[in-house]
Amino acid sequence: MSVIDADICHARTLPSRFYTDAELFAEIVSEFSSEWHFAAHRSQLATVMPVDNALREPVVLTASDEVRCLSNVCTHRGMIVCNSSEEKRLQCPYHGRTFGLDGTFRNMPEFEGVSDFPSPSDDLRSFPLGEWKGLMFNSISGSEFDGFIAFVAERMDFLPIESFEHDESRGREYEIKCNWALYVENYLEGFHIPFVHEDLHAVLDHSAYRTELFEGGVLQIGIAKDGEACFDLPQAHPDAGERIAAYYFWLYPGLMLNFYPWGLSVNLVIPEAVDRTRIVYHGFVGDPAALGRGAGGDLDKVEAEDQFIVERVQKGVESSAYDRGRYSPTRETGPHHFHLILADSAGREV
Repeated sequence: MSVIDADICHARTLPSRFYTDAELFAEIVSEFSSEWHFAAHRSQLATVMPVDNALREPVVLTASDEVRCLSNVCTHRGMIVCNSSEEKRLQCPYHGRTFGLDGTFRNMPEFEGVSDFPSPSDDLRSFPLGEWKGLMFNSISGSEFDGFIAFVAERMDFLPIESFEHDESRGREYEIKCNWALYVENYLEGFHIPFVHEDLHAVLDHSAYRTELFEGGVLQIGIAKDGEACFDLPQAHPDAGERIAAYYFWLYPGLMLNFYPWGLSVNLVIPEAVDRTRIVYHGFVGDPAALGRGAGGDLDKVEAEDQFIVERVQKGVESSAYDRGRYSPTRETGPHHFHLILADSAGREV
């Protein structure tokens, strides 16, 4: 194993085995339970809603007197209870066991005469749920939620995110033949924009593109060229007077909150195997009139261009001719910060 030097000018990138070693992959991903993951925006909520994210734990959101995050595993034989937001109650489709929306056991056929039944162990387990401006996040054993979202909240509190509407037409799901970390690394630097994203480069001032590092994440700020779509920032905002085209937030391990003048695109990086990753997009619109313009105008094209790159990088890191590279001190502070967080979160040298 190798150390990532904290000084980017001396540091070398992750060794290639990180992207190819299935045992190491499984060990890293198993530790995601201690992190916060995006679950839903309030505009998506139904009575019940299964959650799809990088937490390898089946959970369901329920909305009654309050929103809860519950285990989605039946306490009888382990069947998944809720498979669709079209369902209106929690009833296991295997043997009919039902639960209240608060997770408490309600009914089970053919269990007359069973001793000490029901007991608290027959209820669905509850998991931590955090919320900021209508965005909900879940965890298995996450740290304090306010600290997790603090940097994003400080920068984006001016937006009425809680009133954004979920736009199903902007939802996407892609399966990519690469390690999850390669996708994250590609996202975390604007270095490649002039070479990979011709249309995006045409609307951004690449010389002014900047990266800010914070505990547990990275913010990239895209500056709009004259005449291109940008935020109307309040005077008290730290970026007031600048032509901000996009705020790109990444939160460890694989959550991307991309804010554009039209609204928010949430991208989830979900590791499936050491060389296979699922990407899920959710779109939440605040200003429909701004759709199709500027940095957030054609996300499908940008995604396709990124997929082309990262799948070929995966082939490259599998080569016997490659092991590690170096970082650009001016353009790759994001990937370097990611590697340091990864090493710290894993409690090991990487």
